[in-house]
Formats: sequence, structure tokens, C-alpha cells
Amino acid sequence: MSSNQNPTGAQLLAATLAAHGCKRAFGIPGGEVLAIIEALAHEGIEFILTKHENAAGFMAEGAWQADGFPPVLIATLGPGVANAVNVVANAMQDRVPLIFISGCVDAEEAKTYTHQIFDHGAMLAPVVKATLTATPSTTAQVTREAIAITRESQLGPVHLDVPVSVAENPATEQLPETIVPNVTSTQSMDEAQIPKCAKLLGEAKNPIAIAGVDAVNENAGPAIEAFCHKFNIPLLTTYKAKGLIDERDGLAIGGAGLSPKADKLVLPAIQQSDCILLLGYDPIEMRIGWRNPWPTNVPVIEITSVERKHAMHEVTHTISNAIGPALEKLGTAMNPGRNDIPQYAANLRSALHETFASGDEFGPDVVFETLRTIMPTETVATADSGAHRILLSQMWHCPSPKTLLQSSALCTMACAVPIAAGYKLANPETPVIAFVGDAGLEMGLGELATLREYNIPVVIVVLVDESLTLIEMKQRASGRPNLGVDFTGSDFPAIAKALGGHGVWIDNTSSLEKETLSALQRDTFTILACRIGRKSYDGKF
Repeated sequence: MSSNQNPTGAQLLAATLAAHGCKRAFGIPGGEVLAIIEALAHEGIEFILTKHENAAGFMAEGAWQADGFPPVLIATLGPGVANAVNVVANAMQDRVPLIFISGCVDAEEAKTYTHQIFDHGAMLAPVVKATLTATPSTTAQVTREAIAITRESQLGPVHLDVPVSVAENPATEQLPETIVPNVTSTQSMDEAQIPKCAKLLGEAKNPIAIAGVDAVNENAGPAIEAFCHKFNIPLLTTYKAKGLIDERDGLAIGGAGLSPKADKLVLPAIQQSDCILLLGYDPIEMRIGWRNPWPTNVPVIEITSVERKHAMHEVTHTISNAIGPALEKLGTAMNPGRNDIPQYAANLRSALHETFASGDEFGPDVVFETLRTIMPTETVATADSGAHRILLSQMWHCPSPKTLLQSSALCTMACAVPIAAGYKLANPETPVIAFVGDAGLEMGLGELATLREYNIPVVIVVLVDESLTLIEMKQRASGRPNLGVDFTGSDFPAIAKALGGHGVWIDNTSSLEKETLSALQRDTFTILACRIGRKSYDGKF
């Protein structure tokens, strides 16, 4: 920012975001945020125009997953804010530190002017950690506060309302000479729990560790891998935490959460475990069968930096701290008691692999297995919600965290393409592939134009079965008639061409292999429309 002694509120906001590393903001402008967008550009923060605020928030998440910089969503007042509610709710449940900036009119003006006016904060209250409002004397201060709150304890979104008069007029607040980015403090550890937990875990014959999204957000993968290897403790993860240990590793059981077929193998193994270690595990990702999944007489040790208030399961010992330091303390107090991977873990890995091996007929399982073989190891995949996500999450092997991104708590549709776009935009050297059902792609078709506009060459695999398959399966299982779940098909290759990309129908493995390799060389997006037919997921997950 310039040396202007009277910066506007928008300039203070933009300068503060820039000082915290923000590189991009996503959204749709309106008259109430024009000053903010101009100020962002002055600070070198690129504004990415999308076709819907929901997609803008997911693009912001994808970019944050790629580079770790503050994810920013911008919307105008009224309908802009209302459109964004879904992605803000997703950020709350999926632990994304989204900074949601909206324009608004001044409180006094809102008393006599009602066009597009409603209480943003009241509507967003259930799905944000806080709502803050900028004033002429506090804009930089509340921006720093918003960033800090997104990172406090469990990550999550914060809403910042910026009145037009604050954004456009000189502020009374002065920008500090140096803005020091907020650093989340670490809590002190209750070390009295360490000897008890070390003894329980060290003496266990069949221990198991279960890790969740908080472990990913704490970058605890290296610590978890080292600890599990030192003590030969198998690791099961939620879908969001896949790759905390390379899933080709013998200690990595894989992901679980929504698949009944996987649960039939995984839950009995948990029932037979004699000590369970929870690492940043939040059951918000899990289906109803994960209520109280272990016997009441089994010791359950939880390492968490946040207080757990759910009633999904019981815990006998809690170590309240970040995962990495806690595992270091726990490992120092333990003696290695197992020379080999527990046999049950090896058997479970083998059984899961056999259960989710692809068949001979071209279908979603063949698509996923073929693409995992073709795509480079470092590929980042995204998955939309639907039947394909459950099967993919069981089959797609992740070498590291954040290589399979999805909405796993809220499970919302139309997220995969914008998450992939945001990731590729922030990390263009990494191959990125999005998996989506035909209904999910149709829900967000406008964002294909965003891919064209910003030259984002992601590969989009759409599983075409002309049905809301997951819902149709539930409908059929409950004996209800087929209503409101099937639809006629769209010509996705033609749509891709019309919106500036490339598209092709895929009906067999050889064409899938050929077209995927071509897509990786293309400088625009590619839609691989895989015709799998209705009921292709029956018996698959």
C-alpha cells in the first residue's frame, strides 16, 4: 500500500490480507464490494471471477489446500451472501479457514432502505466461527482478528461484513508499519496422561490408530508415520485423512467412513482391538454405523487440540494437545513391544483390497482402477458427492495427505470441479483430476467457463448413469417407487466444446487410457464422459 496517511477501509483490508500471504480472492462482484476488489488488485491479490459464489468458495478451498495461504471468498450483499451459505457451511464442517468478506450497507441506512437487505450475521451464525463488522477505526484490526479466528482451535470460516462507507472512505485507523501474521498458540499438555497411555498402548497386542481431518490440518503426517512405524501400529483414516501414511505402506489400512462393505470388514477389526488411538479424529465424517464402534471395556486414547462435544463414541483417556508433540512425548515413554505388523491388520488390508478390486465389465470400478494406474503418483484428485465418491474413496490409493479432496462432512454436490480448479490454479505443475457424477456436473456447469477463462487444464471424469444413483439405491432399498432420481442425459462432450474445452465419450478401457494421456498434455480442460449405465454401483460399495 502507498504511504497515504488516510487509507480507505478497503485499502486497510487488502493490505492486511496481503501481509498475511493472501494471493487470490474468489467470488462475484457487486456494487458494494467494488472498492474492495480494486484495493486487492493494488496489493497484488488477484480476484478470480466465478459464475456462482458456492463455486468461488470451493475454488478458494482448493487453492488453500495447494499453497496454505488464506482462502478468501467475496460476495456482495443480499443474494451474494445467500448464495454462499452452502460453501460456508461446508467450510465449517470440513474445517476450512475460509475468510468470507461481504459488502453491506451502513446500519443506519438499513433502517430506512430495504432493497436486498437482511441480517447477514444472523443468517450465517450457525455456520461460522464468528461474524465481524469493519468500522472506520477497526478495519485492519478486525481483518487480523478474522484471520486469527479461522485458525484458532479447529479451523473454520469467519464472516467479515464491510459497510460500503467504510470500504470507500478514509479510515481513522492507521496501518501498522509492520503487520506480523498471527501465530496460533500451542496449549500446554497434560503430561499426567502420558505414562498411563504409554503403558496401555505399549502392552496392547492388537492396537489400532484412527486419524481424521484435524491430523491433516496440523500437518501431523510425518509424526504419525514415524510413531506408527516405531511401534507397528496400523492406521485407519477417514476419507479426508487418506494418505497420512502412504496407502501402499503395510501399516496403512486405508480409508473408511461411508461404505457398508468396508464397514463389514473394518468394524469387526475395531471390535477386536485391545487399544484404540484417536489422532485428530472427528466422527463428523462418518456414517451412522460409526456410533460407539468399539466395546466399552477397551481403552481409547484420544489426542486432540480441541474439546470434543459430540456423543458418537466414548473415550477413556484424553491428551489435550497438538498431535505431533503429544506423539513425541508418548513415544519417548513407550518401549517398542511389537516387532511386526499385527496379523489382523495385514489380513484386513488384504480383504479390503480384494473387496474393492475392479471387475471385468467396464464400470466405475474399472474407471477408477485404470486412472489410478495411468495418472502420475503425485496426482491430486477431487471427488464430488454421490455413489462414485464412496467407491473412489475406497479404491483410490493416496501417497500423501491432501491428494484426495472432497466434501466429506457436509457431503455437498458440485464441489469437485471448483476444488480441482482452485488447486490447479495455485499449483499448476501438479496433475489434477476431478471425479463427478453427471448430476453434480450439471449443477455447476457454469464453472467450465471459469476453467476456460483462467486456462485451468484439469481433467474432469464424469460418471454418466443418468441417475442420482446414491439416492436411487436408498430409495430402492427402502422399497419406495422410483421417483425424482432418474433423468435424461446431456451431451457432455458438446458442452465441453461449447464452453472452451475438450470432451469425449468413453465406453471402454482402451479409450479411457488413450484420452487420459491426451488430456494430460492439453492446455485446456478435458471432460472424459464415461458411460457406465444405471445401477452400475450395485454391490460395489
